[in-house]
Amino acid sequence: MDLRTEYVDLSVADGTSMRAYVAHPAGNPRAGLLVFQEAFGVNAHIRDVTQRFAGQGYLAISPELFHRMAPGFESGYVDMDAAFAQLRTLTVPGLEADIRAAHAWLENAGVSQIAATGYCVGGRVACLAALTVPLACSVSYYGGGIAPSQTSSGLLDRLKDLKAPMLFFWGGLDHHIPQESVQAVTNTLRAAGKTYTNVEFSFADHGFFCDARASYNAEAAAQAWTLTLAFFETHLAGETQKGGAGA
Repeated sequence: MDLRTEYVDLSVADGTSMRAYVAHPAGNPRAGLLVFQEAFGVNAHIRDVTQRFAGQGYLAISPELFHRMAPGFESGYVDMDAAFAQLRTLTVPGLEADIRAAHAWLENAGVSQIAATGYCVGGRVACLAALTVPLACSVSYYGGGIAPSQTSSGLLDRLKDLKAPMLFFWGGLDHHIPQESVQAVTNTLRAAGKTYTNVEFSFADHGFFCDARASYNAEAAAQAWTLTLAFFETHLAGETQKGGAGA
């Protein structure tokens, strides 16, 4: 069976409806995966990443986090004003409801374990997911707003309640997330005795994983991909029950 993709509509607890892009692997999924978008929407790049994970055997779902104000939103990588306008509409309670809705869809699909990953704003949401729903592990790529930022009050005061091991990726050349913010995240996790892995690519900028952005760095992206898959392999052991989605 070949990889299959579709859009699904999810009912969120606040009464809204959220579209999500789903990539089904060939055969039974090894696990479920939440894939959280950049500030530019569930665009061609995020859909491609979601499919790449499906190619590795994961039932992957990418929910449209801007669904309340701009369903189907996508913007170009140089159209920062449009992206930031949408970022300002996000709330923690809304994101938690979105996380729960996408997580419930994966549970209903029959997967035995679920992980998360995310990029840019999705990196923050991947961390929030590890505070909100049961996950085997979570991977955050350059997650702005985990420490306080211009668009977020941050999650530092909640990291003591982290429920899953986390892998963090940062770019050493990233001016959007200063080193002080990265250190605030790691210092808080260390003080709380949480399980985490921290990786900084000294030669990479914000968005280094996205091959559609000017800041793409092929070396950092390749290494991060390998480390991400290894992290999932370490923490995800279950396979779907017979008859699960993608079977």
